Amino acid sequence: MKKLMLLVAGGVGYVLGTRAGRERYEQIKKAATRVKEDPRVQEKAHQAADLAKDKAPVVKDKVASAASTAADKVTPSGSGSGEHRSDLEEQLHPDSTARQDDPYPQGNLP
Repeated sequence: MKKLMLLVAGGVGYVLGTRAGRERYEQIKKAATRVKEDPRVQEKAHQAADLAKDKAPVVKDKVASAASTAADKVTPSGSGSGEHRSDLEEQLHPDSTARQDDPYPQGNLP
């Protein structure tokens, strides 16, 4: 699938960037249409769509789980987040030595 996307992107880039004129554009367009209407390509496209439909619920559950885990890590009510939060607060405290004294670049700029 990645190879197909790469080929499509390359073809689009070539068509948009070409200076060969209208005749070459029409040749490329005709070739792309032939490929698109090829029964083998259509079959693979349908297989890819069916696979995506079959895997969508699994992906949805995994994304929801990952989002929940990430939310627990950044909210104060999450388990173990208090320790991380205090570390961050210490780093951000105005009197903390963890911060740079002067965050702006020094010296001559180009």
